[in-house]
Amino acid sequence: MNTRTHLTHQQPIYRLTDVTRSYNGRKVVDIKNLSIFPGELFAIIGPSGSGKSTLLRLMNFLEEPSSGDLEFAGYRRRAGVDVPLELRRCVTMVFQRPLLLNRSVWDNVIYGLRLRGIRNSYHLVQQTLEEVGLEYLSHQQVKTLSGGEVQRVALARAIVLRPEVLLLDEPTANLDPYNVALIEKIMVKLNEQHRTTVILVTHNIFQAKRLAGRVAFLLDGQLVEVADTETLFSAPADERTAAFVSGEMVY
Repeated sequence: MNTRTHLTHQQPIYRLTDVTRSYNGRKVVDIKNLSIFPGELFAIIGPSGSGKSTLLRLMNFLEEPSSGDLEFAGYRRRAGVDVPLELRRCVTMVFQRPLLLNRSVWDNVIYGLRLRGIRNSYHLVQQTLEEVGLEYLSHQQVKTLSGGEVQRVALARAIVLRPEVLLLDEPTANLDPYNVALIEKIMVKLNEQHRTTVILVTHNIFQAKRLAGRVAFLLDGQLVEVADTETLFSAPADERTAAFVSGEMVY
């Protein structure tokens, strides 16, 4: 199926128009126009310091735009006004360096469900741990886990909430090939079987090429190009994109 043709028949779940985010007068993100659609596996690539993580934090409502319009599911975020809780709960995020409770794997995964008042969640937690391959470590203390296992606990903690949108910030950075393959498999399964919208920030252009239906290239906080994956990697419209995907240093 042609990704672009399919997406034009949907309303975006995210729509960003003239969105900026500045710190101490320095503009870190400056997005003129970006739409992301329900059910996409959408990747954001770019060099370190290009604003990828900040953009993800804006989409997770952890920060508000300095200017511009950020819409989620038709709700337009306004400066100084909190996003309604029912919408915030539609989105979860896994950070590159997740912070976990100094407790067991099980306690970490069930934590969000308890905060939401969800009871009788034993089977849901067990199923989620099986999905991420950690059921045999459910009573293990997280301080004893490897880096890949910690990342999978963080992923389980996010997906047990069954979010509509899953935001992933470099989820496989510095992991071994086994954990990379496992986490990628989980991403694809969530997207294909549960229709979860997955937005992936990655410095790994090969990962973006393997997984995403569309890819955005971010440079100096600005979107250089957004295209379906095949087009962006085989026939990019911008020479800076072409340089980046060919492995050249672009700053």
